Amino acid sequence: MQSKINQYKAEIAVFKPTSSIELETFRIRFLGTKGILKDLFDDFKSVSADDKKIFGKVLNEFKQYTEGIYQQFKDNFELGESTQKPHIDYTLPGIGLETGGRHPLNLVRKEIIAIFKRLGFILAEGPEIEDDWHNFSALNFPEEHPARDMQDTFFVATPQSYQNNEDKTKNTYALRTHTSSVQVRLMEAGKPPFRALMPGRVYRNEAISARAHCFFHQVEGLYVDEKVSFADLKQTLYYFVQELYGEGTKVRFRPSYFPFTEPSAEMDISCTICKGSGCQMCKQSGWVEILGCGMIDPNVLENVGIDSKKYSGFAFGMGIERITNLKYQIRDLRLFSENDARFLKQFQSEII
Repeated sequence: MQSKINQYKAEIAVFKPTSSIELETFRIRFLGTKGILKDLFDDFKSVSADDKKIFGKVLNEFKQYTEGIYQQFKDNFELGESTQKPHIDYTLPGIGLETGGRHPLNLVRKEIIAIFKRLGFILAEGPEIEDDWHNFSALNFPEEHPARDMQDTFFVATPQSYQNNEDKTKNTYALRTHTSSVQVRLMEAGKPPFRALMPGRVYRNEAISARAHCFFHQVEGLYVDEKVSFADLKQTLYYFVQELYGEGTKVRFRPSYFPFTEPSAEMDISCTICKGSGCQMCKQSGWVEILGCGMIDPNVLENVGIDSKKYSGFAFGMGIERITNLKYQIRDLRLFSENDARFLKQFQSEII
């Protein structure tokens, strides 16, 4: 046994593997389950009891020596592989970077603003939490108007310091139900003429469906000057529709009622989804309402300190979700707030 071990040691001493394959062959030959060390330990069983102590030590030293040589070469190969530069095939096409895009509501909002800017409208903004005066009273809403009820409005808890105030219009707060409150603030803070656009988010306590949501986005417009007429309003909105939907879009006005305008109207356009044949969006009528409008009620002008005998004006308001539905033929406005990447990726190519 001693002569065998010496012979194997001499063989290992000159062993210089040039690849991991040669090293693996070495491991199998010496350290494998059917390798040389296994055979030596089997032979060790037949050694006499007196010699086992001597040969046992020699055999264990040889095992440690063989394992050490193997581990040394193994570490060297692994170190060389980690420092070696990976192979790069420069003929392969590059990996493209995925680009983002604007949300469809932002695309339409920017387009609406751009159209009215060409008509001289500026932008105005206001707070989303409003008091009763700016959200209702100044706009000619009676105290018993249903829009003030909890069914339509999200009211905000009144601060303790204001609860004893006798003026209810100053201690009742709510999430604004329309951006008309911005019109009130604009007219209070300045003098006519006004020609402004008010985009923003509004809130109403409504059931969520394909056609309605508890929050949505509005764009409202205001024009106040001397001798402003309903004809000015109609021509402004005709221009807007033709620019946004195309020259072939049909328009109709229907008499309506709003507390802050008189006379009032709702404007419909021919349905862009079914082309007038009838669908869920237009309720099988072929027409879709896109905005409400009218001449500003003289009471509203007087409430904000504007002489209604000298000045007149018009106002209009539209929901951006409805406009976007028609422009891109989207049948469910809930898609706008669900953050579905598959839906949003469809608008990456849109550049406004």
